[in-house]
Amino acid sequence: MSGRSIVEWFAEHEAYRCGYCGTADTNFSHGMWAHTMTCQDYQDLIDRGWRRSGKYVYKPTMDQTCCPQYTIKCAALQFRPSRSQKKVIKKVAKLLVNPPTGSKSGELGGPDSQGPSMVEDVPDRQPSNVDVPQVSSGETQVSTGAQQATTGATDVKDSGSKVEGESHADVKEGGASSEPSSSSKVPRPGKGPDPTKPPCKKAKLLRKQRKQEKEASRQVAEMSIPVLIPVHVYTFLLTSCYAQTPQSLPWKKERTEDTQKSIEDYLKDEAFSRLELRLVRSEPKSEEFSRTRMESYELYKKYQIAVHKDEPDKCTMKQWTRFLVDSPLQEEHKPGTPACGNGSFHQQYWLDGKLIAVGVLDVLPNCVSSVYLYYDPDYYYLSLGTYSALREIALTRQLHETAPRLEFYYMGFYIHTCPKMKYKGNYDPSFLVCPEVYSWVPIEKCRPKLDASNYARLEDPGKVDENGNIDVDRVLVLYEQQLMPYAIYRALTGGSDEDDVRLYATLAGRTCAERIILFRN
Repeated sequence: MSGRSIVEWFAEHEAYRCGYCGTADTNFSHGMWAHTMTCQDYQDLIDRGWRRSGKYVYKPTMDQTCCPQYTIKCAALQFRPSRSQKKVIKKVAKLLVNPPTGSKSGELGGPDSQGPSMVEDVPDRQPSNVDVPQVSSGETQVSTGAQQATTGATDVKDSGSKVEGESHADVKEGGASSEPSSSSKVPRPGKGPDPTKPPCKKAKLLRKQRKQEKEASRQVAEMSIPVLIPVHVYTFLLTSCYAQTPQSLPWKKERTEDTQKSIEDYLKDEAFSRLELRLVRSEPKSEEFSRTRMESYELYKKYQIAVHKDEPDKCTMKQWTRFLVDSPLQEEHKPGTPACGNGSFHQQYWLDGKLIAVGVLDVLPNCVSSVYLYYDPDYYYLSLGTYSALREIALTRQLHETAPRLEFYYMGFYIHTCPKMKYKGNYDPSFLVCPEVYSWVPIEKCRPKLDASNYARLEDPGKVDENGNIDVDRVLVLYEQQLMPYAIYRALTGGSDEDDVRLYATLAGRTCAERIILFRN
């Protein structure tokens, strides 16, 4: 069964605490334990609103949960950084050369804080013992003993009672934490502004004023016309001047050229040479990953304690491994895949030989999917949340050069009612999955509907789920070490679980239901 996915469906559909709004017993999802999974199967599942937390794969019940979670992706090839995103890149380059003095660990937040970095809650699940010798590609193996399913942080590092799950994409930056004053001295009163000098203005306003004055002087210079010119000719020339598009005006030329720059152009700054990025395979564990394992875990522990206020005894090596290292995805090296292959990776950020951040990623046939981000709180000033998202978009574009299908960057879940998750829509162009027909809809078209209702059908009426025509008899089942269609399994067992299997097939979609192996005991 090498190269096939094997999952175990959990029929329970219990309510649990929401990690986004904090309400008890209002979050609903369906889930399954993935003993092993191909990258294509997982790609197809996340395109239907699924997400993984370690080896636990879950799908929010969109029309019942309090905070509907819409899968979001960015078209990386068409992406152009916004003004604020350019500022982050430039700020990182500047601070790499001249870091702020007196920065302390724990001074989190600031203008770049995007929200919590834990994902939503997911219920605890315990998989059965599946006696399958090897169901993987490469070195990946299916565990034969009982494995513990976790509750983890969810989409993009969301917060609250944590469901270890999703990430960055889901929230890449933690919230602000206050720090007690280091001095109890009362400062001396100031003398106030100097009355002999003009009042101070913000640098932004001064730049804007200088720009307006410069444009005004250029307009005057452009329209300097001899007095003897006929009035009708003067009127024609004046009209033609103002008829020009903003991009054709001389004072707009510099700004227009700037907007045409790609994200790679902004990342070419020599200051970034101090910051080394390493993409290391985490499952199966590569030599580089094993060598840096302790450094990565200690960084995770420091981040969870400082940013999410976790108790130190909760941030164990086992918990980190179960949440951010274990993955059901098989290592794949096929024609059309990038040089690194498909599967699960950690993208490490090394500054002068010190590990300061780790982005947990899945490289899939069509996308780079962000799972989680953790970083050293001492380097909060580098805005590593936004910066790492931009770096992951650049990685997607780089991998596309050798893997033409790989065009998108998945950021986990978008929650319209949660400011800490809503920021993901700022990476343009972005798309959301319609929870009813599973087609991708531009986020601009979705926002009015989500303003009116937390849960909404995003696609136009009349369109149907093209992958939703399910024949439960064709679902593949593994029963007593024998692979068979559900029709034969039902004849052998009586089919008392048919409703559960039908629900699983409907949520997974016809393609996955007929390709993934469903374990039954």
